[in-house]
Amino acid sequence: MKQYRHLYDSPLGAITLTASEKGLTSLSLPTYKYDIPSSEQEITTRSPFNDVIAQLDGYFSGESVQFSVPLDLLGTAFQQQVWAALQTIPAGETRCYGDLAADIGKPSASRAVGAANGQNPIAIIVPCHRVIGKSGKLTGYAGGLDAKAWLLNHEQAMAANIPKQPQDAATRTR
Repeated sequence: MKQYRHLYDSPLGAITLTASEKGLTSLSLPTYKYDIPSSEQEITTRSPFNDVIAQLDGYFSGESVQFSVPLDLLGTAFQQQVWAALQTIPAGETRCYGDLAADIGKPSASRAVGAANGQNPIAIIVPCHRVIGKSGKLTGYAGGLDAKAWLLNHEQAMAANIPKQPQDAATRTR
């Protein structure tokens, strides 16, 4: 199977992007502590990453927090469920592991959620950095706690500049 690789220069350093023919398979920060997948048929090129590069440029410049690139997430059914839940956490907000466990209907699985969160191969786009400890403290992050703090601060600054949608009349408080 062909795998594509590209190094993207970001404010956090060189990010390694990998993709299959189906979509992005990993986005690894420079201090990522896990092995980045590789293939015998690896091709170093930029062209399969044009969309993700444009979206990362928008993210890092503060223009957009939205990502719409195809993903090829490989993991167990439970990991897939956790990674899907991560993508529902709005930019500028955080959740604790217990909240995420409850969101997926497994309120007693916060440790398993933490493990799945830690195995997320696509940082930033699948925003595992938005998960913090119950006490509000920043906890483990494969890209390093400095990177996690930077990402959260960056997103909170962007979220502060995003105009709020007006509430419809049925949801307004009186």
